[in-house]
Amino acid sequence: MNRIENRFKELKSKRQKALVAFITAGDPDMETTERVFGVLEKNGADLVEIGVPFTDPLADGPVILQSALRSLDAGTTLEKIIKLVGDIRKKSQLPIVLMSSYNPIFVYGDKRFIDDALEAGVDGAIIPDLPPEEGKDLAAYAQEKEFSMIYLLAPTSTPKRVERVLKQSDGFIYYISITGVTGVRSSLAEGIEEKVAKIREKAELPVLIGFGISDQEQAKKAAEISDGVIVGSALVKTIQENPDPQTCDEKVGALIADLKNGVMEASPKPSFFQRIFGF
Repeated sequence: MNRIENRFKELKSKRQKALVAFITAGDPDMETTERVFGVLEKNGADLVEIGVPFTDPLADGPVILQSALRSLDAGTTLEKIIKLVGDIRKKSQLPIVLMSSYNPIFVYGDKRFIDDALEAGVDGAIIPDLPPEEGKDLAAYAQEKEFSMIYLLAPTSTPKRVERVLKQSDGFIYYISITGVTGVRSSLAEGIEEKVAKIREKAELPVLIGFGISDQEQAKKAAEISDGVIVGSALVKTIQENPDPQTCDEKVGALIADLKNGVMEASPKPSFFQRIFGF
């Protein structure tokens, strides 16, 4: 059982929903990424997705795309990101997932990627443009090494696709809330509650909602119908708009704390017997 499974098991025992934070590695530099990681953990993130920059990512909106381009301009590579995780692991045991297009991993080498990532302390990966049908060899090696491969579902996913992803995913299910790209939005998509409920009925893993969540109220609404939320663009935008380290840390800390409050408000309240006897 890796850190991802342990964290969700812990949250379930406390009847709490999860807050997952996404940041782009190396934007604006690796030092900032490592420092902000600590801010995220301190203020309530349960898991951190670290984005691997790529020139032509799938489904990333302008905020995250521009952060990836800034990171690449600064010289960020997959090898440096894996080393960064190793440095973070000297201070933290928070679950870490790398989110990457397949191209950087393909160039790096599938088995080498998983071996090096595990050694550094990475717990899993999300590769949006590598569907289960096309990534069988990588998935088989990941399963052998107990490295979580996390797949995505969307409002357009067919029953057959849902069944396949539920069968092959590890860690959690990433549900994309909209048929569009990442970015800050003012409300959740219509009909999302029913779609997520049907998936959760069949899923053995936690189902988390991502794309478009940017404030406490949205986090609360999304967490009420799922097992947790994933927030990216709002955090990346906050880092971009606050280059001063102290101000950046304060703004990121305040945002993640607000989001955590929203998630906590959506968590089921323990009954009298649970409060007294712990069950």
